[in-house]
Amino acid sequence: MTTALRIAFQGDPGANSDEACRTYFPGCQPVPHAAFDEAFEAVKSGDCALGMIPVENSIVGRVADVHHLLPSSGLKIIGEYFKPIHFHLMVNPGTRLADVRTVISMPFAASQCRRALRALGVTIEPAGDTAASAKALAAYPDPAKAAIAPALAADIYGLEIVMRDIEDEAHNTTRFLVMTADRDPAPPAPDIACVTSFTFRVRNIPAALYKAMGGFATNGVNMTKLESYMENGVFAATLFYAEVDGRPEEPALTRAFEELSFFSDHFEVLGVYAADPFRGNAPVER
Repeated sequence: MTTALRIAFQGDPGANSDEACRTYFPGCQPVPHAAFDEAFEAVKSGDCALGMIPVENSIVGRVADVHHLLPSSGLKIIGEYFKPIHFHLMVNPGTRLADVRTVISMPFAASQCRRALRALGVTIEPAGDTAASAKALAAYPDPAKAAIAPALAADIYGLEIVMRDIEDEAHNTTRFLVMTADRDPAPPAPDIACVTSFTFRVRNIPAALYKAMGGFATNGVNMTKLESYMENGVFAATLFYAEVDGRPEEPALTRAFEELSFFSDHFEVLGVYAADPFRGNAPVER
């Protein structure tokens, strides 16, 4: 008997993270956790083989809690997945849309469905996450209420979808990272385009960040992300998280990392992983 691969995610069953696990790892066993730090710990302890963690959304930006946990998690990144986000309005079986007066929703989800909610003339009842909205409606049926959640939540909690794809923006996309406790995961095949994620802290000298970044420009390395974090409440100690195209063993990136290390007192590669094909298909703002 083969045991299904256990993958930790934050949220209730039926959340977008649950859908991401099932899509990226068909046949896996998604394991829900109430908080991000609990999901990270499940991977570190070995209770789950992997973690599927959202890090940023095309509309609201980065997921703040995750970006404070990620650099110190002790985990490695082995994959990324860009998931289109779709919100659906669901009700208890037999409920008519015309009778709905209140919608249970995570505030983020409700804010992305303003046009549909305004047309319905409903009030919002806040919930902790999208799947929790559906879970609450199923637990306490009410013919005057509906919930906003992913389609998977309707299947899990026995609800009926009465309006599909009610989000305002069609480009709504969340990026997930796949995490492992393996300290030395196998790299992707040589012919696969990769992304390298890393953290660094520059030395406390004038223009250190400017000089540290110079190696990427002079070596033609494309840096797709650079974000800063305060460490231990000290304003002078800033940790940076960055992502670049390529692999550390490629000559251009090797030279860029050598120059970065000269101006840094901390440097760590968090992962080298295959670039999601979505990167090449994403619309370009003009």
